[in-house]
Amino acid sequence: MDFGPTLAAEKLAERHGLHLGVETVRRWMLMDGIWKDRRQRLKPVHQPRHRRDCVGELVQIDGSEHWWFENRGPQCTLLVFIDDATSRLMHLQFVQTKSTSTQRSGLARSARPAATG
Repeated sequence: MDFGPTLAAEKLAERHGLHLGVETVRRWMLMDGIWKDRRQRLKPVHQPRHRRDCVGELVQIDGSEHWWFENRGPQCTLLVFIDDATSRLMHLQFVQTKSTSTQRSGLARSARPAATG
């Protein structure tokens, strides 16, 4: 279908004199299979992954570049090390840039995980 329930309700009123609520038209369109709700239209972004079982088995690393100190200091990156099994913050570190060497130094301080992601 090229249009949704709102436009369908407007066109039914305009062309056929049928004044129906948008929700009524939406329900009818859903029942007839000519309209899908938002969850059905949006495809899953990724396949869900099960969390690891043991603490320290996988540490997720994320970096967020921002003006953390406003105008009192230079722009920097906050590195966050998160345990996959517990979602616990293992380590936080401000660095000038996100790089492999800064991530490795943070790992050395937090723990020695079996894997990183």
